[in-house]
Amino acid sequence: MVGMIQLDGSFGEGGGSVLRQALALSILTGKEVNVKNIRSNRPKPGLSYQHLAALNVAAEVCGATVWGNSLGSTEVFFKPGDYKGGIRRFDIGTAGSVTLFLQSLLLPAVFSKKRSVFTIIGGTDVSWSQPFDYLKNVFLPQLRRFADVDVQLFKRGYYPKGGGEVRISINGRHSVSGEDDHDGLKQILLTSRGNLLQVRGSSHASVDLEEHKVSERQGESAKLRLKELGVPVAVMNEYSNSLGAGSGIVLWALFGTDEIDFLNPVVLGADSLGERGKRAEQVGLEASDSLIGFIKSGACVDEYLCDQLIPYLAVVGGVIRTNKVTDHTLSNIYVAEKFLDVRFEVKDDLVSCGPRAMRGSSGED
Repeated sequence: MVGMIQLDGSFGEGGGSVLRQALALSILTGKEVNVKNIRSNRPKPGLSYQHLAALNVAAEVCGATVWGNSLGSTEVFFKPGDYKGGIRRFDIGTAGSVTLFLQSLLLPAVFSKKRSVFTIIGGTDVSWSQPFDYLKNVFLPQLRRFADVDVQLFKRGYYPKGGGEVRISINGRHSVSGEDDHDGLKQILLTSRGNLLQVRGSSHASVDLEEHKVSERQGESAKLRLKELGVPVAVMNEYSNSLGAGSGIVLWALFGTDEIDFLNPVVLGADSLGERGKRAEQVGLEASDSLIGFIKSGACVDEYLCDQLIPYLAVVGGVIRTNKVTDHTLSNIYVAEKFLDVRFEVKDDLVSCGPRAMRGSSGED
């Protein structure tokens, strides 16, 4: 089909990232996409429940025509309509990651002037995905240069029961699907970070772990290790009524010359999850050691934020300095370059992208 984007889902890390990024960019650009070999590098290839949920919801928010939306499907066709915005509620149905689920929705929502409010039920703090507090305190501050974004956590959801609830509202200030005001967008320039000003954190656990002081032990262990940084460290402790037992900690380091630049924030984040047989002190140490490593690397963007910023970098252009270029980053670059008239350059710790030219859905790939 003329103009249809063809993607190999086994590229790079070979997980669900290619599909999620493809859906977001398809809605944004209006281009049809065919993704083959979906999750072919995983023990159970094809769409799982959470990937199928993301696909169906992506279709709902833009009135798309979809083929291949069934469990285990390794190939999908997606023909988007116009992004609708609005107030919507979604239940992933499992402990599938809420934050990964959002990757298919945030890009078109941010670059649309239609107000979007999403309430999502699923896993808020689960393995192999950014936890809620990372989303709130590390990733979303980068999007506020383009849109007014607010997020609320109503309930934590741990593996395997899930049941967490998050509401996010997005009011975009620019629309890049048309020709109205996307030229006013500023590039993302994160190559200089100034001084380390402070470290903040959130240590959380389900209420059934309160008698063992799991949240406090995670937080105190992290704070003890972070003393070597010589800056103020504040970690909040929290217990919540979740469907199942669980715990975790997220730490974030804030940089600036004299104060935090909220228009161009430099924030590095790290996290660790609790699990049966793992001491709470070890959870705190894992997160603090990771954060110290990111800080010592000289990066302005940690490796997890880097891959998430790729589609936004493709739209507005810019340069970011990271500690490591991962397979997830390379996968997202692969998808972005297919949809947009851009070319990324990766040189040592710098990832850059020139200004893009948004192409119509009838243009050739």
